[in-house]
Amino acid sequence: MDKKTRSITLSAMFSALAVLSLFIASVWPTGLYGLVAFSSLFVAAAVIEMGVVQGICVYITASLLGILLLPNKSAPLLFALFFGYYPIIKSIIERIGFKMLQWFLKLAVFNVSLTIIWFSFRAALLSFRGEVPQVLIIFLLGSLVFLVFDFGYSKLIRFYTERVSIHNKKERQL
Repeated sequence: MDKKTRSITLSAMFSALAVLSLFIASVWPTGLYGLVAFSSLFVAAAVIEMGVVQGICVYITASLLGILLLPNKSAPLLFALFFGYYPIIKSIIERIGFKMLQWFLKLAVFNVSLTIIWFSFRAALLSFRGEVPQVLIIFLLGSLVFLVFDFGYSKLIRFYTERVSIHNKKERQL
């Protein structure tokens, strides 16, 4: 199989798997955040196997198909507004050699995303008035949860690259 055909096939497969896990998240609301985060692993796999451009294609395809096809829009919206593009941003940020700058940029991306989500969907949060101390607590706790998420996400990506990735197939056979 030539490189272009392989790239299209893998992109379609990763997009379909991401939409499938978003579908499961939309019909199983107790697993919403975990399954949406799991969906983003398919974008990360596309970045690892084929590069950032194909990762962007998988993100856009899965986001659009999820929003258009799924009956419950919360899972695809979470995917489109943060979890879907985060693996792409993470791969770019982690090319920077300075760890403190990496963490600062990751937290900045998260907090900008949270701010956009907050102001976009504030009306949907019916009873929450959003007083300043409460909003600060939400952002601080969200940042702490995000740091734990990023640490675990890095472990999952490392597992994928070492055990599953096509690029390491030859090395595992030896």
